[in-house]
Amino acid sequence: MRGLISLISGAVFGLGLVVSDMIDPARVLGFLRVAGGAWDPTLAFVMAGALAVMAAAWAVTRRLSRPVAGTRFPDPPQPRIDTRLLAGSALFGAGWGLVGFCPGPALAALTQGGAPVVLFVVAMAVGLWLGGRFTQFGRKPG
Repeated sequence: MRGLISLISGAVFGLGLVVSDMIDPARVLGFLRVAGGAWDPTLAFVMAGALAVMAAAWAVTRRLSRPVAGTRFPDPPQPRIDTRLLAGSALFGAGWGLVGFCPGPALAALTQGGAPVVLFVVAMAVGLWLGGRFTQFGRKPG
């Protein structure tokens, strides 16, 4: 059941990215280009729509005693700002600003094809694998 819900959620997310044209790196880079008069506010509207949907989901979640497809709700994340968070955020932002892709839109853009998208997704997969290998070192088990 959880796998089916995840699949449907991912498909709806990807469809939303395609419909809103957020799989076009030029659209994202236009949003990040605040100076120079060529700013594209489309991403801000997409974010506002996502926030509205999430706010509604949280309102419904507060009324539930347990999740629909689980035994209990996860604990909220600890608000800890550390080196890993800052480094990961900087790498994500640099990559997003340089090429206009982040993981979700890149995967959705695979439906459109093209060598740059495939190259980005392969590089992203390698980076995720390397990141997983490096974060295992020095970590306590459990």
